[in-house]
Amino acid sequence: MPEGPAIISGLPSIATMTFRPEPEHSHARSGRVAVLLVNLGTPDSPTAPDLRRYLAEFLSDPRVVEIPRALWLALLHGVILRIRPAKSAAKYASIWTSEGSPLLVWTLRQCEALQRRVTDQGSSIIVRAAMRYGQPSVARVLDELKAEGVDRVLVLPLYPQYAAATTASVFDAVAQWSLSVRRLPEFRFVNHYHDDPGYIEALAQSVERHWASEGRTGKLVMSFHGIPARSLALGDPYFCECHKTARLLAERLGLSPDDHVVTFQSRLGRAKWLEPYTEPTLRSLASQGLKRADVICPGFSADCLETLEEIAQEARDAFLEAGGESFHYIPCVNTDDAWIGALEALVGKHLQGWSDLPATPAQLELQAARARAFGAER
Repeated sequence: MPEGPAIISGLPSIATMTFRPEPEHSHARSGRVAVLLVNLGTPDSPTAPDLRRYLAEFLSDPRVVEIPRALWLALLHGVILRIRPAKSAAKYASIWTSEGSPLLVWTLRQCEALQRRVTDQGSSIIVRAAMRYGQPSVARVLDELKAEGVDRVLVLPLYPQYAAATTASVFDAVAQWSLSVRRLPEFRFVNHYHDDPGYIEALAQSVERHWASEGRTGKLVMSFHGIPARSLALGDPYFCECHKTARLLAERLGLSPDDHVVTFQSRLGRAKWLEPYTEPTLRSLASQGLKRADVICPGFSADCLETLEEIAQEARDAFLEAGGESFHYIPCVNTDDAWIGALEALVGKHLQGWSDLPATPAQLELQAARARAFGAER
C-alpha cells in the first residue's frame, strides 16, 4: 500500500494545499441553509477593457472551449482578445440599462423575489446570487455565506438544460473554491430543470400573455443557445433536453409541428454547432412567405445579451430584411410570478431533509455549555 496522501490527477495533493483561516466559530450559533443561484456572468461595464477581462475569464474555461489548450490560449490572447472586446462592448452598450447589465439585474431580482417568498413562509433560508464569470463571483458569495454561519448550500445553476459548458462549469467553480477551505459546507447541486412542470407552465404563460396582446398568428420559434455538435456525440445531454423542453411547451400550448420550430443560436467559430441555426432559419422562413415570427428563448431564465441583442435586434433585422413583416421577441420568464413560484417549488424539492428551523435559545446555550466544558472559548 502506498503511504502518504493520495493525489488526484489535476489537483494539488493535500500535503501541499494551503487553507485560508476559518471565520470565527461560536458554539452558541446554529448552522444555516442557503440557496445559491448562479448565472453565466457579465462584464462590469460595456467597455472594451472590461469586456477583455470578462472574455479572458470566460473563454479560458476549458469547459467552454474544448480544443487543445496551448493552441487555444495562443489564439485567445494573441488574436481574439485584441479584436473581440471592442465589438462585444458595442453589443453590450446597446442593451445596457441604468441599473447595469440586464443579466445581473434580472438575476438579482430573481434572488430577491425568491428570498421574499421563502421568508414569507417563515423560513430562515438565505438566498444569494452569483455569476460564474465576473462579479459577484461564486467564490466571493460562498465566502460571505460561510462567514454568516451557513453550513448547507443548495447550488442552483439558472440553466434549464444541462450542458458541460454551463452547468458543470458551475460545479467546477464550487470545487475550485473548496480547495482552499478547511471546513466545507454540505452541498447539494441541481443539474437541470428542463422538464420541470413549473418552468414549462411559466414559459407557456409568457407565450399566452404575448398572444393575448398581439394575437396568435405566424410561427413560434424556440431558440436555444447552441453548443458544438460534437458535444452530443461525446455524451452531453443538452440537445435532447432542449428538445424535451420544446416538446413539453408545444404540448402545453397545443401547437402542431407546423406551428413551431426549434433552432440554436450564438454559434462561435467555424465548427459545426447544433442545428438548425436560428438566424438562417428565420431568413428561410421569411423567404418562404412567413409574415410573422414570434421568438422565445426557453434556454434562458433571464434576459441577457443573447436574447436582447442577438434575438431582439439582430435576428429581428434578419427576418425583416428577408421579407418578413412582423417580428416579436417574447421576453424570458425573469421575475414572472409563475416562474418565481416554480423556483420556490424546485428549491423546496431539493432541500428536503434539511431543516431550516433555527435552534432555540435553550438548545444553543446547552450546546455552548457542553463546548465550554471541553475548553472552547465560544
